[in-house]
Amino acid sequence: MDINDARILITVVSFVVFISIVIWAWSSSRKKEFAEAANLPFADSDLPPQAESAANSQRQPSQRGRS
Repeated sequence: MDINDARILITVVSFVVFISIVIWAWSSSRKKEFAEAANLPFADSDLPPQAESAANSQRQPSQRGRS
């Protein structure tokens, strides 16, 4: 087995792994989990409204100094 045989083997194994990942990602069993993950940026935070306003007021003074 020379270096070219090793290169061919690595290429074939890499391609098989790539195709396996594509099939896994596009399988219908993963659709629900990916839909939930896609909506994470739009999810409400777990902080109550008072805690959110306190967190925002703490961040504002540092942002004003950067102008």
